[in-house]
Amino acid sequence: MGLILETNLVNAIAEGGYRGDPFAVLGMHQGQDAEGKNGLYIRTFQPQAAQVEVIRTDTNQSLGLMRRVHPAGLFQLDIWEEMTFFPYIFKITLSAGQSYMAEDPYRFWPVLGELDLYLYGEGNHLQIYDKLGAHLMTHQGVDGVLFAVWAPNAKRVSVVGTFNDWDGRRHMMRPRGSSGIWELFVPGLKEWDMYKYELIGADDRLLPLKSDPFGFAFEMRPKTGTLVFDTSKYQWQDADWLKGRRAEANDWRRPISVYEVHLGSWRRNSLENNRWLTYREMARELPAYLVEMGFTHVEFLPLAEYPFDGSWGYQVTGMFAPTSRYGTPDDFKYLIDALHQAGIGVIMDWVPAHFPRDAFGLAQFDGTALYEHADPRKGEHKDWGTKIYNYGRNEVANFLIANALFWIKEYHIDALRVDAVASMLYLDYSRKEGEWIPNEFGGRENLEAIAFLRRLNEVVFAEGQGATTFAEESTAWPMVSRPTYVGGLGFGYKWNMGWMHDTLHYMSENPIHRKYHHNELTFSLLYAFTENFALPLSHDEVVHGKGPMLDKMPGDEWQKFANLRLYYSYMFMHPGKKLLFMGNELAARTEWRFADSLDWDLLKNTNHKGIQKLIRDLNTLYRETPALYEMDCEGSGFEWIDGNDFENSCFTFIRHGKRPEDTLVVACNFTPVPRYNYRIGVNESGLYEEVFNSDAPIYGGSGVGNAGTIQTEAPGWNFKEFALQVVLPPLSVVCFRLKEAGSSRRRDMPL
Repeated sequence: MGLILETNLVNAIAEGGYRGDPFAVLGMHQGQDAEGKNGLYIRTFQPQAAQVEVIRTDTNQSLGLMRRVHPAGLFQLDIWEEMTFFPYIFKITLSAGQSYMAEDPYRFWPVLGELDLYLYGEGNHLQIYDKLGAHLMTHQGVDGVLFAVWAPNAKRVSVVGTFNDWDGRRHMMRPRGSSGIWELFVPGLKEWDMYKYELIGADDRLLPLKSDPFGFAFEMRPKTGTLVFDTSKYQWQDADWLKGRRAEANDWRRPISVYEVHLGSWRRNSLENNRWLTYREMARELPAYLVEMGFTHVEFLPLAEYPFDGSWGYQVTGMFAPTSRYGTPDDFKYLIDALHQAGIGVIMDWVPAHFPRDAFGLAQFDGTALYEHADPRKGEHKDWGTKIYNYGRNEVANFLIANALFWIKEYHIDALRVDAVASMLYLDYSRKEGEWIPNEFGGRENLEAIAFLRRLNEVVFAEGQGATTFAEESTAWPMVSRPTYVGGLGFGYKWNMGWMHDTLHYMSENPIHRKYHHNELTFSLLYAFTENFALPLSHDEVVHGKGPMLDKMPGDEWQKFANLRLYYSYMFMHPGKKLLFMGNELAARTEWRFADSLDWDLLKNTNHKGIQKLIRDLNTLYRETPALYEMDCEGSGFEWIDGNDFENSCFTFIRHGKRPEDTLVVACNFTPVPRYNYRIGVNESGLYEEVFNSDAPIYGGSGVGNAGTIQTEAPGWNFKEFALQVVLPPLSVVCFRLKEAGSSRRRDMPL
């Protein structure tokens, strides 16, 4: 007679109906037979096996064949008068006669500690990615993979893959109390093994197989399996860069000129079926180009794993995995490393505002609205067909905040550009009356999202070793880039969407009409110092029928290029950090297409080459002129000379640095009419040098200018003590710097 079988549990295991802790049934247990005789029994479910032998590994002794206790493949071995647990291994023989050795996952103790479970439940486990997901490890002297996933409303969670023939009965996971976390150590698995989770919901419904929310690598789309990956083996070479980043932490008095890149369409290999470049191929080309062009940072459109190419990465299904399109996670690290070694900072688009409905992803993860709000009035973005995170749930907020730190710490990302912040802040965002629920005070503000964003920024600035954040926020929400302790959202910088819309509208006007829209260029200076602004000319401005930048400019061919040179030059002179989408520097002729390369052949044309040269020189002037970046975020860095000359559509102003000698005088002519003998008031007398002219022949301009230097004269002008009489070329920006000071200087000029 054998030890007592719990018949109902045995049947449930074999027939797939078991719910609860499989460790209560499988593995090694103490028991009694019907007569009260003590012993041990080992039970395993091996439906592929013809027979199973147990070998005691501490003595290398065979304990004999297990008896089949259920025809589906449940085996049991009774060991009489033995009450002390010992290590063992199975020798499994298949019906064809082949044999192999296999560890029993149900003989291993739990791995996750109670503190990990508690901190995650409280929403304070900032490195929960080190615990949840799939982790290669040695446990009780055996190599394998620890799987852990949060699914509090599931009745059963299993790890499945080719290693167990996708059979959810074979690797059922252990529930960890009331935490909602399930874990299982699976011995013998290794890097690149593929897996998913099989869940049975609270209603006993078998759910679609789910990818791992904390997965570190994924199969190439359209496949959706998660891959075991060791994130710790890459050897970084960017220690000097990180040291400098920590030293400059939170310093907005530095030049930031960003080149925004969609990695799959920057450049393609035309000789190999127009394929995109890999991370490592990009590492050989992109850093050198950025250095040549003078950019300080690159910003990647989202590179966390996503299934649909046409989403450009903004519908993420693998928040902890670089997309497999371009290579492995270590290949992505290699690209970032190469950029850092070239002196280029890395910003990555990050998408916490929504996630897609794909059945293999987060939506209805355990059969309930787990990561999303259950009420569609709070949990769905109708415009995008996506779900909205439940920011008020501790574990969800923890998931997102830990993810932000993951990219900063594990991938050395220098900044996160947070997408669609406005959609997070307002409960009625893009919703009609009756389609949204007011907050507890009756307002439209999403209090949970606000608290989440503040916590996010506090954590990034406290733990991110000099990393920062950018907000794409398109409304007049106050203090987006102000510290949380004064009531702000805590971002490092905010995209100035108002500046972008106003200036693009102004530039689209025929120059003869621009005097009627003069305020569209001056308005931004009324609020330019209320935030730490970045000026974006991003991918959003050259898609969906908006046309390329060149086509936004009015006039004939020459005027289009002159207007574009003027617009870019004005952008670099205006307070705020800079961002240009790839292709803008080429004066692209077509809208951006995510499936095609930029048209690099345009550079064979003099006008297009001139725009590229202009951007290169603007970046150089910007980086080498402290007045253009040191006081970007404070009013004393900007001084109008004349912002009211609407009749001529001219604007003149001064950019100040911390040192008087860094002062730069800027004059802009937004008409195709040259302005001769145009007087500009200045604060200091002396010899001024023309240091930049967007109408220079090397950029494709007409060559009108000021012959190098100009001497100040009296009387003064524009309420200034001195004046310059200059030539303003057509559709141009010209800049002057004091080369030799005269005997007089205005004493009350701002410093």
